Amino acid sequence: MPYAAITYRVKPGHEEEIAQIFGGFQRVDTPALPGADGEQAGRLLGTGVFIKDDILVRVIHYEGEFAAVGRHMAAQKGVHLLEEKLAPYLAEQRDTSSPQGFAAYFRDATMRSIAQLSVETHPAAQG
Repeated sequence: MPYAAITYRVKPGHEEEIAQIFGGFQRVDTPALPGADGEQAGRLLGTGVFIKDDILVRVIHYEGEFAAVGRHMAAQKGVHLLEEKLAPYLAEQRDTSSPQGFAAYFRDATMRSIAQLSVETHPAAQG
């Protein structure tokens, strides 16, 4: 089950305000990720958000197509409310008001994955 990480550049010194914003985050309406054809393309298994100085990282644990995660998040009211509240603290403004704008940011802010290890891939589990 893969992980993805999305980065945000934020203004340093606002860690508590940003933590409060994420603390009140309205979760997605369903963890099921619809595909372009309307069929289920995966599931959102969990997220974690981390901040240090001017870097905020959202880690996403999911099954299925990663593109479906972006499409699903772009359609969520809670995500857009969070984006509005977060905007004053962003070091670089971006337009996430439309599904296309959100998808572009989501795609461009995704960190390159260089390793993903799990108990299932551990050599001891293969024996």
